[in-house]
Amino acid sequence: MKDVETKTKLPPEQREELLSALKARFEKNMNRHKGLEWAKVQAKLEENTEKLWSLNEMERTGGEPDVVGHDKKMGEHIFFDCSAESPNGRRNVCYDREALDSRKEHKPENNAIEMAAAMGIELLTEEQYRELQKLGNFDTKTSSWVKTPSDIRELGGALFCDRRFGRVFVYHNGAQSYYSGRAFRGSLRV
Repeated sequence: MKDVETKTKLPPEQREELLSALKARFEKNMNRHKGLEWAKVQAKLEENTEKLWSLNEMERTGGEPDVVGHDKKMGEHIFFDCSAESPNGRRNVCYDREALDSRKEHKPENNAIEMAAAMGIELLTEEQYRELQKLGNFDTKTSSWVKTPSDIRELGGALFCDRRFGRVFVYHNGAQSYYSGRAFRGSLRV
């Protein structure tokens, strides 16, 4: 049990560094979270150290997490990866374990679903991805896997999104495919 606790708990110095980066991003991008106060977000984060660890994983892999909403009913702040392009530290991954196992050769090192689960986050849904795009222009040169409905996945496919020509597009690909310009964006509720 101690190993799990150690894995999901940041050392004090790293914790302070992360909180400082999150605060700076929060203050720089107030359009993403109108009406929210950093002090309340930080208090929530300090109550949930395992969530801080997940945010650090988002940050470490290039996601630039930021608050994009507040669920008043649940009392949770919602974080999305807000990097301009798909997170660099999560690229070259196929969609899930089944897709990874189906590749005979040239296997990527990881898959989006298991990587997100290991980080303690969820892949954005298509709807969440569209909400993110209302806050800015994201993935204008890259693309991001999104949570794929089971009926599509059962047929071997997976969905990804990007922004081109001023519009958000949703595409499909074989779940086993992977590209240097495709990663995944995650969400986390704190």
